[in-house]
Amino acid sequence: MEFRPCIDIHNGRVKQIVGGSLQDQGDRATENFVSSQDAAYYATLYREKDLKGGHIILLNSKDSPHYEATRQQALAALMAFPGGMQIGGGITAENAKEYLDAGASHVIVTSYVFRDGQIDFDRLKNLASLTGKDHLVLDLSCRKKQDSSYVIVTDRWQKETKETVTPELLETLSAYCDEFLIHAVDVEGKNRGIEQELVKRLACWEKNPITYAGGVHSYEDLDLLMQVGQGRIHVTVGSALDLFGGTLSFEEICKRMNRTETHKEAKTDT
Repeated sequence: MEFRPCIDIHNGRVKQIVGGSLQDQGDRATENFVSSQDAAYYATLYREKDLKGGHIILLNSKDSPHYEATRQQALAALMAFPGGMQIGGGITAENAKEYLDAGASHVIVTSYVFRDGQIDFDRLKNLASLTGKDHLVLDLSCRKKQDSSYVIVTDRWQKETKETVTPELLETLSAYCDEFLIHAVDVEGKNRGIEQELVKRLACWEKNPITYAGGVHSYEDLDLLMQVGQGRIHVTVGSALDLFGGTLSFEEICKRMNRTETHKEAKTDT
């Protein structure tokens, strides 16, 4: 289990928002935190802590008047931590290489590989051939339905697809990507605890790394995620982190994760 930091950018500012509140019309969102620091500040901090594998997310659509300001913030962050962060938000076959060349370790993709609510395998195969499997992360962020299935949502979590997160889907998609990023949209940004059932299902997957985001608001949540996720699921902490106005110490989380990794290595050596 690794701590994977994040930089979410909306309207040219680093923010933490309630995930399900994002609207393209008017570029509106319910904000938990708006930073006075730019994206490069956070990327530099993560680089100094050697926290690789975190993600930068552009939350504006390409049609937004704020998109270019958001993109410039993202590019500055990549420059501050070359090879250390992944980037997502509006990634397509046309611009993926630009972000990799700018310093992203991976591009994160959802909407581009979906069409009419289903996975467009022609697009997915084309994208993977351009980026290389080792540089592609698929975002399978999802929302729980009444039948307890987890439906994948696209377009900045505003559109439900016909695809659900299952072991069979992970198996199929693993042929094209290096990792998965999965936000539990129902609890994202709400500081009310993790989506345990989703984490439990994800823990059954032992191939590609998975990073989970959503609802972490206490150190007990991190312990629970470790337990339910069997130590296999990486974690992002957003609104609850003191860097973003929350109560959880960034320094303490880094220490906790280091202790966890050290403990695991010690057990392996014995």
